[in-house]
Amino acid sequence: MISDGLFDLQVNGYAGVDFNDPALTHVQLDTALEAMLVSGVTQCLPTIITAQPDELNKRFFALDQAVKSSRLGASMVPGYHLEGPFLCAADGYSGCHPPDAMTDPDAALIDRIEERLSRPILLVTLAPERSGALNFIAEMRLRGKTVAMAHSSAGFATVRAAADAGLTLSTHLGNGLPQHLPKLENALMAQLSEPRLAACLIADGHHMSGEALAALIRLKGTDNCILVTDATAGAAAVPGVYGFAGMAVERTLHGAMVQPGRSNLAGSALCLDQAVRNTVAWTSLPPALVIAMASAAPRRALAGSLRHHGISLQPGRVRWGADLRPSVDALASV
Repeated sequence: MISDGLFDLQVNGYAGVDFNDPALTHVQLDTALEAMLVSGVTQCLPTIITAQPDELNKRFFALDQAVKSSRLGASMVPGYHLEGPFLCAADGYSGCHPPDAMTDPDAALIDRIEERLSRPILLVTLAPERSGALNFIAEMRLRGKTVAMAHSSAGFATVRAAADAGLTLSTHLGNGLPQHLPKLENALMAQLSEPRLAACLIADGHHMSGEALAALIRLKGTDNCILVTDATAGAAAVPGVYGFAGMAVERTLHGAMVQPGRSNLAGSALCLDQAVRNTVAWTSLPPALVIAMASAAPRRALAGSLRHHGISLQPGRVRWGADLRPSVDALASV
């Protein structure tokens, strides 16, 4: 079976490389992108997470410089994903993001970050209950950005209002939430109930079980689901301790990414081709349909933003074996 290359909307690092490192080099970036190609990924949005404004500027500038100087960046990195700092700082919602750096949405911050960038921020993840979020969503849409929600306590009315304003995605649906929530009146139910939101899902068996993944796909519908990794430097790497946005994170022997001494997850060690194999195994959906959730669906989610910025993607082609492993030598030049 041959498909378009996979597209990862949320990848914080890969193959021992942290995209949030202000000392990131083009050599390191190419190491990560080459490893992503092996997994069938031909495009991605490197993701920068919550930090203070000066640190966000440093991280984005280093990432952009690395992309400009890299061999694969021109074809594989059309833009970037900013996850935070406009998130819910309450316990259980903030995840591994630093709560003290979280703030209300601010379009001027986006302007300052993008002033020195050669590529746009194409995707912004926020918590729509924050003050000024609805106006911010509408403004970002006018600027050709796709807006998603996560690490959010928003209820039904707020999610509906955010969708009215132009919010179209749930970043890692089912995660960035406390372990205990109100039975029905909660942010997960609010997002599930909003048909205008596509659901990004991390199919690693750690962020959610196979049964939970299958249930979310049934509820949202396959056309409304996108597979992502939320990968960190531990993806396509051996167990051990890695850097992630100034934190130490550990890839355990079981393949989870955690902060040493804490119980919460800190990104994932998932590769997108493994997400495809896991989803097929856990849902019994046809492989072609699942592959589309990691290739056509993310490109569709960004279509308006790509058009706005005049970005034309060459998705590349991947040949899949009977075991649903992508053949590296069959990957077209990207």
